[in-house]
Amino acid sequence: MATAMEGIQYSFERSERGKRYFDRVNPFDKREVTQALQKFALINLGNTPRNRFDPPPSPPEKAQECQDRSLPNTQGLHSTSAKQRPGENTGQHGDGDARKLEDQHHQRNSFWNDNPLVHRPARKRLRSATHDWSYQERPRQDRPYRDQPYQDPDEPSHWNPAANSYYIMADGQTRGDYYRGTAGGNTGGYSRKRRFREDDDYDRPRYRPREYKEPLSHRVRRQITTIAENPLRDAKVDTIDLAKLITDNHEDEYFCKQLSDFLPQLVVEQPMKIPFVAAIVLNVNHQRSSMIDQILDKFTLRTQATVEAGEWRSFKLLFRFFACTTPMFEDDGIFNILEELFNRAADLQTASSEDAVGLELVQIIMLTLPYLLTTPSRPGLQENAAGILEKTEIMASARHAFEDLIGPYIGGEGEDIPPTHNMIALLQKQLQNEAAKEWQLSFIPRLFDPPQAQDETDETDKFQRHPFPPIEIPQIVNPGPRTLFPQVFFSLYADQEVETVPPTSNLASSVIRDALVDTINIIDFNRAAAAKLLIEVSYYWAPGTFVERATPFDKLKDVSEGSSTWKSEDLAVDAIFSQMIHLPSPEHRVVYYHSMITETCKIAPSAIAPSLGRAIRFLYRSLDILDLELIYRFMDWFSHHLSNFDFRWKWIEWVDDVELPDLHPRKAFIMGTLDKEVRLSFAKRVRETLPEVYQILIPASRDNDIPEFKYSLDDTPYSEEGKAVLTLFKKKAPESEVQSQIESIREKEQTRLGEEISTNDPNLALIACVDAYVTALSHIGSKSLSHALSFIERHKDALLTFGSTSERLQVQIIDSVVAYWRNTQPGVAVNLVDKLLNYTIVSPSSVIQWALSDPVRLNAGRNLSDSWLFEMVSGTMGKITRRMQQIITARNKADLPIPHAGQLDETLQREAGDTRALFQMVEDALRGVAEGANDVMIEEGVASDDELAFLKMWGRKWTRVFKRKRVVEEVVLSEAVKGFPPPVEEAALMEGVATNGGDAETIETTMDGDVPPGAPAPVNGGMDADMGDGQADGEDGV
Repeated sequence: MATAMEGIQYSFERSERGKRYFDRVNPFDKREVTQALQKFALINLGNTPRNRFDPPPSPPEKAQECQDRSLPNTQGLHSTSAKQRPGENTGQHGDGDARKLEDQHHQRNSFWNDNPLVHRPARKRLRSATHDWSYQERPRQDRPYRDQPYQDPDEPSHWNPAANSYYIMADGQTRGDYYRGTAGGNTGGYSRKRRFREDDDYDRPRYRPREYKEPLSHRVRRQITTIAENPLRDAKVDTIDLAKLITDNHEDEYFCKQLSDFLPQLVVEQPMKIPFVAAIVLNVNHQRSSMIDQILDKFTLRTQATVEAGEWRSFKLLFRFFACTTPMFEDDGIFNILEELFNRAADLQTASSEDAVGLELVQIIMLTLPYLLTTPSRPGLQENAAGILEKTEIMASARHAFEDLIGPYIGGEGEDIPPTHNMIALLQKQLQNEAAKEWQLSFIPRLFDPPQAQDETDETDKFQRHPFPPIEIPQIVNPGPRTLFPQVFFSLYADQEVETVPPTSNLASSVIRDALVDTINIIDFNRAAAAKLLIEVSYYWAPGTFVERATPFDKLKDVSEGSSTWKSEDLAVDAIFSQMIHLPSPEHRVVYYHSMITETCKIAPSAIAPSLGRAIRFLYRSLDILDLELIYRFMDWFSHHLSNFDFRWKWIEWVDDVELPDLHPRKAFIMGTLDKEVRLSFAKRVRETLPEVYQILIPASRDNDIPEFKYSLDDTPYSEEGKAVLTLFKKKAPESEVQSQIESIREKEQTRLGEEISTNDPNLALIACVDAYVTALSHIGSKSLSHALSFIERHKDALLTFGSTSERLQVQIIDSVVAYWRNTQPGVAVNLVDKLLNYTIVSPSSVIQWALSDPVRLNAGRNLSDSWLFEMVSGTMGKITRRMQQIITARNKADLPIPHAGQLDETLQREAGDTRALFQMVEDALRGVAEGANDVMIEEGVASDDELAFLKMWGRKWTRVFKRKRVVEEVVLSEAVKGFPPPVEEAALMEGVATNGGDAETIETTMDGDVPPGAPAPVNGGMDADMGDGQADGEDGV
C-alpha cells in the first residue's frame, strides 16, 4: 500500500496541478497534502490524467471512454523502482524540483503506510451518451481500484438498493448541495464554486441566459412615462425621437392600440408631463398624421366620459392636453368649448350665488388659457383669450358667501391678518398681468416647433390639421362625486423679502401650484412616486425657472440680477401644506400628507429640511391668528414628524414661550405637541429630548402607565365598596355579585342625600354607583386598549342599563373615564369615550353636554385650550356627519323601491334634525365664552384683562370651526337631495331584489355604532366601524 501511495504522490507532485498546489501550501502539512492526494487519487488513477474542467466528450466517444477508464493502468503503482515511477516516460511530468519534493516525502513513509485513503474504493463516473441516468453494478469491496466504476467526488452519487447499484445524476441535474460543499454527505469536500477552482487548464463555458427583448409597447410606455426625468437629456429631442419610434411601427396594430389607451391615462395621472406628451403627439402628427385619428378618438371618449361623470379634475387635465395640441387642429375649435363652459357656469351662478360648480368651471377655463397661449402662435389666439377674460371678470369679482369660513386666518378685535386670496379672483388678476406683458409665460416649456413648408407645392412638409373633437357639455351639469367649495390660495413663503416661490402677482404661482396639487392628490396610491415627482419639479418647467436644488437660503442674495431665485423644494413643501391645511377638509386623510413630507425628506433631506424648518417657524408665528382646526392639524403633523426623526427639534428657539400663560396659543401648542409625543412614545423618552426648562411641561405623573385607583385611598367615599367591586372584576365574578356592592353604595348615598333626591333627581344616588363601577372598570382594563374593550364588552349590559336610565348618568360615565385618565394619558380617555359611543352606551349629546355645557366643568372656558378636549368634541361631531353621509350614499343608489327610498328619506330627515340640534348645542355653549358672558366668568370673574382676551379668543376659534362644519353639512345635504334618483315601483324590481338581495333594514346600516330608531342594533355593538384606526381586538393600544 505504501508503494502504491508513493506512486500516487509522485504523479501528483509532477503534475501541473501538483506544481500549482505546492507553490502555495506547505508540503509537510499532513492534512492539506492528504486532501490533495485524495482528490488526485480519485481523479487520476494511472497515466491518463483527468481534469474536472475538461470538456465532456462527444456522445459517440463517451461509451468508449467509460470502458477504457474502467480498468486503469496500475503498473506504475506497484513498481518499487524509482526509475519506473509512473509518468516518467510519458514526457509530461518530468521535473527535477518535483522529484526532490518526492524524496522528502518518501522519508516520512510511515505516515502513508497507515493512511486509510488507500483502502477507500474509487468509483469511475459513468454517463450515457444522452446524459440520462446511468447505473453500474456495485463493485466488489475486496478489489479496490479494480473493476470498480469511477465516481467523481464532485458529482453527487447515491446508492440505489433496488438496482443494487449507484445512480449518478446527469450534468444538467446536479444538486445544489454540491455548491455548499456537502455533496454526497461529504461535509468536508471541496466547497469552492467552479469559477474559483484551481483547474484553469480549460475554461468551462458559462451559461448564458436567454436574452430578454422588451416588447415594443412596454419600451415606448416606459420611455414616455419617464420623459424629462433625466436632466442630462434634452426633453425636446426625446419627444422627436419617441415620435420617430412610434411612427416607425405604425403597422403594428397591437402597439397602436396600446399607445392610444396609454396616453390618456398618463395625462390624468401625471399632470406636469402633459406638455411633453402633447409634444410627442404633435411630432407624430408631423411624421405620420394617419396615426392621430386613433389617438384623438381615445382622448375624446375619455374626455366626454369625465364630463358626464362630473370628474372635473380629469376633464381639466384632458382639456389641457387639447390646449397644448392646438397647432394640429383646424380653426379655433377649443375656444368654442371654452365659450360653452362659461355659459354653463354663468347659468349655475345665476340660479344660485352660492353654487361652487360654476366657479370650478371658470377656474378650469382660466387654468387652460396659459397652456393654450404657449403653443406656436396662430392668428387670433390672444384676441380670443382677451374676450374670455372680459367675461370671467364679472364672476371673479363676486364674493362667495362661504369664503369667510374657509380662510386660514381668523382675526380678533383690532388684529391685522394677512390677506386671503380667492382663487378665481387671483387667477383673473394674474392673467390680466400676463396679457399686459403679451403673454410671455416664460415658465412653461416650449417643446414643439411647427415645420414650415419650403414652398406652396411641397405637401410633405406641411403640418396636417384635424377637426377639433366633438365634446359636448350637457345642459344639466353633473356636480360630481365630491361636494365642491370655493378655493383659497394659501402659501407659506409667498410675498416675502427674498422670493423663494413665485409671488402671488405672478401667474406661475397658480399654474405650478395647480400641477403640484393635482400630482399629490392623484398619485395617493404611491406616495414614494408622488414625492419623487415633487422633488424633481424643476425638470418639468422651462430651464431657468428655478435655482439649483438645495441652494442655501442665504446664498439667494448672491444670485445675479434678473435670474430666478425660486426654490423648487419650497414649492413642493408649500403645495403639500396647502393640502394638509385645506379647508373645509383635505381631499385625503391628513396622515397621507404627513407621509408625503416624510418621503420627500428621505429622498432629498439636504434640500427639504431647511424649507421644512422655515415652514414650521412660519406656522408657529401665525398661531395667534390661525384657524383652530388648522392649529390642531399642524400639531398632529408636527408631533408625528418628530416621532419619525427621534423627536429632534431646536426647542431652544421657543424657550421664552414656556413662561407664557397656559391660555396663550403658543404655550398651548407646545403642551399639546408634547402630549401627542408622549402618546407616540413614552414620557421618559420625550423628556430626554427636551431642554431643562421644558421638563415641567411633562409632570412625573405621566411616567405612570397605570393611573392610581382613587378608591384605594381610605379617605375616598365608599372606598371599601369600590375596592370590593375591583376585586370582583379581577375574579371575573358574576354580575349579580357586583350589583350587590353597587346596591350597597346606592343605599348609603340615598341616606346621605335624604330629601334632595326627591326634589332634584330621583336617580341622583346612582351617580356615586356609576362612578365606582366605571372607575373600577377603567382600572381593571388599564393595561391596554384591548383589555379595556374586553371588559366593556363583558359588562356592556350593565353599562347600557345605567346609560338608559338618564342622560345625566351617561355624563357621569364619561366624567369617570376622563377623571381616571386625565392626569396620566388623556388621549386614552378620548379613545375610550369614542368606543363608548360605538357601543351606544353614551350618546353624542351627552359628550357635548359633558365637554361644553357645564360652565363649572368648562372652568370658564379655560379647558378650551386643551387639545384632547377639541379632539373629543370634533370626533363626536364627525361621527354624526359620517352617519349622514352613509345614509346619503344608500339613498343615491339607483332603482330603489319606493318603500325603501321613503324609509331612507325619513331617516335622513330625522338625522339631519338631530345634527342641527347638536351643532346648535355646541354654538350656544361657546357663545358665552366668545362674548365673555359665561356664567362662571360673571360670578367669579377672571384674573386679568389679558386672560379675558385669551378666553374670548378661544371661544371665537371654537365657534368658527363648528359653524363651518354646520354650514358644510347643510351644503352637502342640499346638494345630495337635488341629485337623489327617483324611486321606482317595487313590482318592477322583483328580479333585481332577488338578484342583489337585501331589504330596507340592511340598507339602513349604522355608521360608527349609532343605531337609528327602529333599526336593529349591530351584533358587535357597532364597534367594527371604528376599528380601522390601527387598534384591532386583542392588540395593546394604551
